[in-house]
Amino acid sequence: MKLLIATAALAATLSTAVRAEDNPAPVLSIPTQAQRNALCDGCLWVQEIHSETRKGKGSGLGVVGGAVIGGLLGNQVGGGAGKKLATVGGAAAGGYAGNEVEKNAKKSTVWVAQVVDRHGRMRSVELGADPMLRAGDIVRERDGQLVRA
Repeated sequence: MKLLIATAALAATLSTAVRAEDNPAPVLSIPTQAQRNALCDGCLWVQEIHSETRKGKGSGLGVVGGAVIGGLLGNQVGGGAGKKLATVGGAAAGGYAGNEVEKNAKKSTVWVAQVVDRHGRMRSVELGADPMLRAGDIVRERDGQLVRA
């Protein structure tokens, strides 16, 4: 039973191991009407940009691996019906923990830019790499990337 509790505690710990990035508050740059009117056709004003860390998707390997290990550990505890319960509980907790570990291992960072065009229409552009832009920059969108105008 102690091992079952330890396995459940481990699963709970692993599920909260990923924390949000320690990003400062994003800087916001709202263009005036005159600044928007001065934008060229196809140009965009970067209103705000920030990065986000996202968990990856589990493929099932983490669940299976964690369940096997958890089940083996749970099987070492108790006897009779308690042993079966510990095995099932260990497999369930191990599967959950394995899935969380796999998702954390596959996490990625994306950059989200909030842009506004000369007509005041706002939208978000998600980028896979740091575009090295700041709020207030004037850019164009080319092939899914933002480049300075």
